[in-house]
Amino acid sequence: MHHTTTSRDTQRDSVPATASPVVTAADRPHRRWKVILFSSLAGFLLTVVWSAEFVDRTIGGGIAGAILGEETLEQPIAGVAAGILFAFVSGLAGTFTACNIAAFSAIAPLVNSEGAWSRLTRALAPLAWLAAGMVAVSACYGAIVGVVGTSMPQFSTARPAPGVISPYLIQSMVVFGVIGLAMLYLGLATLGLVPDPFARAPRGRMVFLGMLIGGFLIGRPFPMFRQLFRDAAESGDPLYGAAAFVLQSLGNVLIMGVLFVLLTVIGGSRLHRWLAAKPGRAAVLTASALIAAGVFTFLYWDVRMLARREIIPWYPMAPWT
Repeated sequence: MHHTTTSRDTQRDSVPATASPVVTAADRPHRRWKVILFSSLAGFLLTVVWSAEFVDRTIGGGIAGAILGEETLEQPIAGVAAGILFAFVSGLAGTFTACNIAAFSAIAPLVNSEGAWSRLTRALAPLAWLAAGMVAVSACYGAIVGVVGTSMPQFSTARPAPGVISPYLIQSMVVFGVIGLAMLYLGLATLGLVPDPFARAPRGRMVFLGMLIGGFLIGRPFPMFRQLFRDAAESGDPLYGAAAFVLQSLGNVLIMGVLFVLLTVIGGSRLHRWLAAKPGRAAVLTASALIAAGVFTFLYWDVRMLARREIIPWYPMAPWT
């Protein structure tokens, strides 16, 4: 039997394994406003129910305490080796904190990598580009902290009075506000509502997402990270600061990477066929994840935070938050 290869099949086979979804005008969903509405609602509702106390101390502290020991968390970091171990473990423990949960939106562009399902090494290529952007930002910021960290806002441990925003919270609000808006923009670009700066550079999209994840460290107020920050700042060693922050970021995305590998090994071909069966599915999945993450990040850090500090009168929050 003779099989005819269509131009669409040829184009699909020619897309490199490192590409994130290449979404054409024909592949975009028709009711894009529904994608925006429901994704934004999901991001907003997550800000309402999110409990930083539970996630930071119960989940994050529990993971770190189980690996390092509860007594270690209460003591200063002793030595470079201990600092390196603490950096990775604290990053792993901070996987599900409010400042890192947006990283999971990066899985959406990864799961549709064309041709990545035949071999695991090809499937890992997009994750490598993501890690490249993340490591670059983490290393640069860590080196800066190793040199001038004691004079930076994050070094302070003073608790601000009600109605006052401390310098380190201002830094967090600015950084995560920018990250949230960037993710929101990428989601809208995936739907074709705004120009896509990475339309011809899918690898650049993954590097940029990695840079956003690395940027979490610049605004992160997670208690264990602040402990690591102060240790790197007091060391005065830019190499130690860079290494510690890179390991922190790698710990952050370890679970995300494992989930991606499991998707690839267990259900990769089936998921890929499902995405390719109907035009628009890949765009909906990618855009929904990015919009929800962007809305959550911006509202949580730039609106809800104002209510927590009693700067604005009210923001809806569940009783347990």
